[in-house]
Amino acid sequence: MDDQKETIMQTFSPQVVIERLQNIVGGSHVLTDDQSTRQYRQGRRFGEGKVLAVVVPGTLLEQWQVLQAAIEADCIVIMQAANTGLTGGSTPYGDDYDRPVLVMSTRRLKGIQVIHDGKQVICLPGATLDNLEQILKGYDREPHSVIGSSCIGASVLGGVCNNSGGALVRRGPAYTELALYAQVNAAGQLELVNHLGVNLGSTPEEILTRLEKQKYQAVDILDDNEKQASDHRYAHDVTQVDEDTPARFNADPSRLFEASGSAGKVCVFAVRLDTYEKVESNVFYIGTNDADDLTAIRRYLLTSLPSLPIAGEYIHRGAYLIGEKYGKDTFLFIEKFGTANVPKAFAMKDKVDGFLERFKIKGLTDHILQAITFFLPSHLPKRMTEYRDRYEHHLVLRVENNSKAQTEQFLKEYFAVHPSGHYFVCSEEEGRKAFLHRFAIAGAAIRYRDTHRSEVEDIVALDIALRRNDREWVEQLPAEMEKKIIHKLYYGHFFCHVFHQDYILKKGHDPLEMEHQMWKLLDARRAEYPAEHNVGHLYLAKPALANFYQKLDPTNSFNVGIGHTSKLKYWGKAKS
Repeated sequence: MDDQKETIMQTFSPQVVIERLQNIVGGSHVLTDDQSTRQYRQGRRFGEGKVLAVVVPGTLLEQWQVLQAAIEADCIVIMQAANTGLTGGSTPYGDDYDRPVLVMSTRRLKGIQVIHDGKQVICLPGATLDNLEQILKGYDREPHSVIGSSCIGASVLGGVCNNSGGALVRRGPAYTELALYAQVNAAGQLELVNHLGVNLGSTPEEILTRLEKQKYQAVDILDDNEKQASDHRYAHDVTQVDEDTPARFNADPSRLFEASGSAGKVCVFAVRLDTYEKVESNVFYIGTNDADDLTAIRRYLLTSLPSLPIAGEYIHRGAYLIGEKYGKDTFLFIEKFGTANVPKAFAMKDKVDGFLERFKIKGLTDHILQAITFFLPSHLPKRMTEYRDRYEHHLVLRVENNSKAQTEQFLKEYFAVHPSGHYFVCSEEEGRKAFLHRFAIAGAAIRYRDTHRSEVEDIVALDIALRRNDREWVEQLPAEMEKKIIHKLYYGHFFCHVFHQDYILKKGHDPLEMEHQMWKLLDARRAEYPAEHNVGHLYLAKPALANFYQKLDPTNSFNVGIGHTSKLKYWGKAKS
């Protein structure tokens, strides 16, 4: 392995490659030292590795030229948008690559083009969900996701490439069959594939320049009824509550198509997506001490309302409490400064952390933020706090106005004979804060770990898809595993039975060993995992997914090693 790596490294000069990249994008946009590359080469929660350079192109043509230079120099290319993933899927991992690693950040390529009177959009690589949501407000429409990922600055393309999303019940995972992307064929040649459904010319230079400058007319936009810009069948699939399979999961072969689910195994320049009409809605807050209550509610609401529920987010009391304390600063920051500024805050914190770690000071910013929020008044509504104390299981439910009366009537009659729980109709402020609290919980385990390093070994974080007919959705762990855990955080997208499960481990216990034990339990339950965060470098890619990656990238030039696949060129096997 080392001999092979050394041979390849001798075929080019790293300095020559760096100089060529600098000539393409400018010296300030080619980062090489550890401090400046830190936020690009380590994941939000998992994964880290070395890189030859981080390149940040400013135009689509520069992106193409950087890609050409990288492939000619026999570099591995890792495409990165917002780097908000949780499984290390857009960062290097380890130091056992057989070629130099180049990270291409697309954060400067933020273009969003509205077409068909707002019914569709074309998004460039750096477009964020938050920005798309703001643009579509003028058309009274919404993007695929408007909660969750949009709160932490996630990119539109990242969602598509990882089949992410699903918090909104009617829309399912991000998906399109209309994309413009580059791939390296089996002969090692770089090709640009225009399946965007827009006539843009014939050469890469012409196509990319015309697209970025929006130099096309309405007649150039082709509408092929056989090519979808969203997942049209998901709304049906999620209602099939007696099916013995999950509604959605990352490795579902039926939802893998070119850019969709590609996980960086191709270089995507643009995707074309459907948008959604805004609807007036109401939020219900439900609490219970009997999980069967939520099962009954889920099955009824998915099959009996005039329109499908918009969202249904589950929170276990344990997750509620950790999120209330350790997600408070995230909640308050979004309340005051909005979601658009969250990525800037993360980047600033990362720079400070990186500087302090040079002096072996780790976690200081987390302790300071936690101390500040400790003295601030409660940020959650009084009725939510009362339900926190009374009930173990919580469901935040959003329904369309035409379903409000029937939903309330059902809940009223149901809890009249099931006194284990109750509900209330949220005010606008209560509803907004309930959903924001749910998504602030997602980062709370990380903050807990970073402020309790003397007690915590690490976090095991899983996102799983249970079968649609599974009534035993509350996890029961063996006592031997329970004693290794300080806190368990259960939360998720309840109607599609996708759950996020974070386990904060006691010091001295191996997270990887614990994770593998968890996988065995999930296999016994016939769950699929990961459900929406994709495999990254954390999970094993199942055969259908691994085969999809290999078909997209036969030379193994892009984002190599994800899903525990080969890191070697042409998918070779490492020497034992």
